[in-house]
Amino acid sequence: MTNPLSRLLDTRDWILADGATGTNLFNMGLSAGEPPELWNVDRPDDIRTLYQSAVGAGSDLFLTNTFGGNAARLKLHSAQGRVHELNRIGAELGREVADRAGRPVVVAGSMGPTGEIMEPMGALTHALAVEIFHEQAEGLKEGGADVLWVETISAPEEFRAAAEACALAGMDWCGTMSFDTAGRTMMGVTSPALVALVGKLAHRPLAFGANCGVGASDLMRTILGFLAAGPDLPVIAKGNAGIPKYHDGHIHYDGTPELMGQYAVLARDAGAKIIGGCCGTMPDHLRAMRAALEATPPGPRPTLDEITGRLGPFSSASDGTGDTPPARERSRRRG
Repeated sequence: MTNPLSRLLDTRDWILADGATGTNLFNMGLSAGEPPELWNVDRPDDIRTLYQSAVGAGSDLFLTNTFGGNAARLKLHSAQGRVHELNRIGAELGREVADRAGRPVVVAGSMGPTGEIMEPMGALTHALAVEIFHEQAEGLKEGGADVLWVETISAPEEFRAAAEACALAGMDWCGTMSFDTAGRTMMGVTSPALVALVGKLAHRPLAFGANCGVGASDLMRTILGFLAAGPDLPVIAKGNAGIPKYHDGHIHYDGTPELMGQYAVLARDAGAKIIGGCCGTMPDHLRAMRAALEATPPGPRPTLDEITGRLGPFSSASDGTGDTPPARERSRRRG
């Protein structure tokens, strides 16, 4: 049997993914520093609501509440022994929601970065990274995830380790990196470098692309970078709902539903096949994205000027493909 996502990719011009996990859970009462994965067990009805909100807004695919559900991350909360449980239940809750949707909806098992630095710069070995991702993948597989979804990765070594872990679990997967440092990932990967990396993997993803990063404009520039490199796999665009701003004691993303609708159409016209939102993207944004994609006829590939004219300016002058890599920054959780 082919993967449900493969069937959608074969029969649809575009697929609408989901929006934010963290932003929506914070609105439900998640506290800063609290691991959201524990809600899979402690507050399952809220996780069902999270998943259903995406499906109800028109998403064809949603990610499980398991982004930080690996042993390295959960160890910070003395929950490293609960990896399989938390991932299995996170996927099971998603399976419930998808199976009653009345239409094909893909449950994507979210696997975020370990939060550790890999050799030779850090202490995390390839073998241990594979083990960490594999443990998480097996829990998601048992819970009924259709596909694994490796996201917000910065280092090529960690991307390779995750791909190997997906192969060990016998699961199809998708993979995205976060290009948040003047067009590069935190560890210096450019858009054409990711295309080259994906092309050399033994266990290639069903689709690849970018998520999170800065704003929708920057992510669109990265998407154009992928397409210019001539990839032979579908491209994923999962951009933030605008730029984060601190207001009244909390972080607010300034992207309106109208802006995200324009972003979705631009991403489709640029050549992305799976289109969704990341930090700050709420159900209202997803509804606007779906409506815009359905109502707007396909157009030519947008230029950089068209992107900035409709979505706002880029955060940096560089698209990351120059000779000088940017200074490295600390990573952050997908919102």
